[in-house]
Amino acid sequence: MFHQPPIVEAEFFDSDGRRQTFVDKEAIFTADWLDASSEYPQPGVIRCEALARWRDSEDRELVRITTARPDGVESTEGLSEFVVLSTQLS
Repeated sequence: MFHQPPIVEAEFFDSDGRRQTFVDKEAIFTADWLDASSEYPQPGVIRCEALARWRDSEDRELVRITTARPDGVESTEGLSEFVVLSTQLS
């Protein structure tokens, strides 16, 4: 089925190594034009807001983020808050 706008799947791993999956409009994750002939996977982004930062017992810098702001993006499990490594943010 052809969707307009194109729908894509994006994923990242949280600080516990759990895969977080998102399905939404292509424009949420990339400014590039993708189609069936594009090579996959492609790099992308999920805009988010940092809620808190701290170091864990392994001295990793962690960040609690929300994807609910600014774009209202939720994972396929209905989640919008995650703990990620600070190195995953730009």
